[in-house]
Amino acid sequence: MFKILWAKLKEAFASVLPITLIVIAVSFTPFVTLSLKELLTFSISAIFLIFGIGLFNLGADLAMTPMGEQVGSGLTRSKSLSILLSVCFVMGVLITVAEPDLSVLAGQVENAVSPTLLIAVVGIGVGFFLLVSILKIVFKKDLSLILMFFYMALFMLGTLMLIFGKEMFLPLAFDSGGVTTGPITVPFIMALGVGVAGAIGGRGANENSFGLISLCSVGPILALMSLILFSKGDLKFELSTSTYSIDASLGSNFLPTVINVAKEVGIALGLIVIFFMLLQIIVLKLSKQKLSQIAIGIIYTFIGLVVFLTAVTVGFMPIGFKLGAELAEFPKLLIVSGFIVGMVVVLAEPAVHVLNKQVEEITGGLVTKRAMLIALSIGVGISIGLSMLRIIYGFSLMYYLIPGYFISLGLALLVPKLYTAIAFDSGGVASGPLTSSFILPLAIGACAQTYAESSAVLNYAFGIVAMVAMTPLITIQVLGFRAIATAIIKERIAMKRILDADDEQIIDFM
Repeated sequence: MFKILWAKLKEAFASVLPITLIVIAVSFTPFVTLSLKELLTFSISAIFLIFGIGLFNLGADLAMTPMGEQVGSGLTRSKSLSILLSVCFVMGVLITVAEPDLSVLAGQVENAVSPTLLIAVVGIGVGFFLLVSILKIVFKKDLSLILMFFYMALFMLGTLMLIFGKEMFLPLAFDSGGVTTGPITVPFIMALGVGVAGAIGGRGANENSFGLISLCSVGPILALMSLILFSKGDLKFELSTSTYSIDASLGSNFLPTVINVAKEVGIALGLIVIFFMLLQIIVLKLSKQKLSQIAIGIIYTFIGLVVFLTAVTVGFMPIGFKLGAELAEFPKLLIVSGFIVGMVVVLAEPAVHVLNKQVEEITGGLVTKRAMLIALSIGVGISIGLSMLRIIYGFSLMYYLIPGYFISLGLALLVPKLYTAIAFDSGGVASGPLTSSFILPLAIGACAQTYAESSAVLNYAFGIVAMVAMTPLITIQVLGFRAIATAIIKERIAMKRILDADDEQIIDFM
């Protein structure tokens, strides 16, 4: 076990080191001024972040992934579609409530929307679309067509929000889809898909197992848009800069911060464990050895998430806000910095490594972890750079999202279906805890410095999570084109060798 943990910690170190070095390097430039206290807090937080990611990834391997696979395969073998769908709906709601990314986002808009109401609505959206995802696997429907239908519905609701003057909340609605697919959700949902697809079997079972994350990202957007459209009265937003103060979680505030994080993670994981144990008693009947492994994994997951989220809250969120505020004085540097930070921050997202590992295993190495990381890094870097450009010039998020999604849906008709499913899943995974707790504060800081009105923050800073979720859809599908071209070239080389060998045999015979 220690060797596995050590390997996870080394992987986490390689992930967190780039963003840490960039922030420290920027602090020594004349453009950004960080105090010794801020630098030390950030550096120590980075160390704890490494331990948090390492412990979480080990816990995901031991608990969350096996739990998802066992639930998916066990319920599918029961041959009761109604039970399978009911359980998946409940699990969808529970894992969304457990998702730390959503809590971070809800806490940053509590002046406009009740965090409890936002989390509940988003949870119902995920639960319903997890149900849709299972139906897609059971009846082996084309993911591209399903996504097209729901994205058309999504943009119709977006148009209605524009007509009724509620466009200010469009970025928040799109962000809600990105934050729901984080470190707790991704391992469980992906493994659930693998378990259901494996139990059903048939041709294309591996391909059929992907796509759940992408569909579960659409549900919250539609649910929150509907809530905002039918809400009465004027929705207002006020920015509280004290939320991003580095002293808010230090000194006497540190222990309450840790306790609060531990409480949230404990309740969230507890709900999942209780429901899983009910399924174990009624349906699954797993061995004691398997249950012991899952129990140990849950402990690692809990400790890892508490350490990770505490480090993010204490060191990364305040520093992200301050960097954004100071870089806003230099617009070109803000865009370049956004691109660079976006490229490296995705490496520190825990769920990205879970997805990449599962993709490499299921595709038999056809899609490597390295190729996935490069494609995701480029996509996220571009999305952050474009988001900073939007903050500077102050235009609608829809100018990016409409053409971006049309391009990605168009590509879905041309590339192999496996790449489409992986691409749309990658979009949700890329927008994890660091996006909502470092990149979003970076954008909020830049926006608060650029505009005097708080409403501008909701309009132009929010939406950055949605951008992070969108651009990988294009870059991963472009990776699919590259794979096709490589396969064709290899096939032609092989054919040429066969033909050359035949020619040599003919010459020898003559």
